[in-house]
Amino acid sequence: MKDDERQTRSYLMQLFERHGFNPRSDLGQNFLIDLNIIEYIVKNGHIQPQDIVLEVGTGTGGMTTFMAQRARHVITVEYDKNMHTLASEATQKYDNITLLHCDALKNKNQISPTVINAIQEQLQANPGSQLKLIANLPYNIATPIISNLVASELPWSRMVVTIQLELGLKMSCKSSASNYGALSVWLQSQCFVKLLKTLGPTVFWPRPKVDSAIVQLTPNPPQKNLIRDRVFFQDFLRRVFQHRRKLMRSTLTNMYSKQLTKPEVDEILLAQGIVKETARAEEFSVPELIELANTFQERITHNINT
Repeated sequence: MKDDERQTRSYLMQLFERHGFNPRSDLGQNFLIDLNIIEYIVKNGHIQPQDIVLEVGTGTGGMTTFMAQRARHVITVEYDKNMHTLASEATQKYDNITLLHCDALKNKNQISPTVINAIQEQLQANPGSQLKLIANLPYNIATPIISNLVASELPWSRMVVTIQLELGLKMSCKSSASNYGALSVWLQSQCFVKLLKTLGPTVFWPRPKVDSAIVQLTPNPPQKNLIRDRVFFQDFLRRVFQHRRKLMRSTLTNMYSKQLTKPEVDEILLAQGIVKETARAEEFSVPELIELANTFQERITHNINT
């Protein structure tokens, strides 16, 4: 990282004071000031000269310019007007940075078309390039950004993101853990999720009230390909974990009461080897939930077509 781009705590405080504004807690603006951590994130991103990097939460542009020195192109998204102004100054001398001033999300279930179009434009302009998400994600949008990128058809090859520790643990935990849920299964059904490092509040300015984590996600195509209908599967997970303490048999019977009879639900569960009537969603492993969702989707589709 070049000396003039080392955005330390004192540098950032002077920068904000000079421009007359403060970080916004409502937008989750906590800036990484530990240069070793920034370099660690970028190093684990394995950025190659042909890579297209997506960054959500440009902030003041410190990590953006660092990544631009390694990547073919960096697409970075900043929602806040003040931060966009600062980032514009920091990135102006780079011709391989696209700085977008918009919300990265169209809604909670969809990435902004502006962002998608910018990514597709760079991928088309650079055949053979790979897409990577490398970012210090604002806490309030971390879940939908990661989840929606996994749900998309974009050819991403790696994510290395800084998120809230609690979320990182939820993403990487196993069945029967207290924080195991729809997000855990959705991500692990299609990705390898690895918690790389835990971060205390002191590496940020302003300091958040919680610990953070650097998490890495890489695709798991063989397991992803087992999912017959990803839209159905995502809805299936959301609904079975909505009332995580309810019995699975009761939950599934209620979920598909218009499409399947109770005997049909029992038949599916028995065929899957689920004979324990007290089983709950949180007890099922990722492969078991994929197989169960596939079976329900197949039976419902069969009933509709006959």
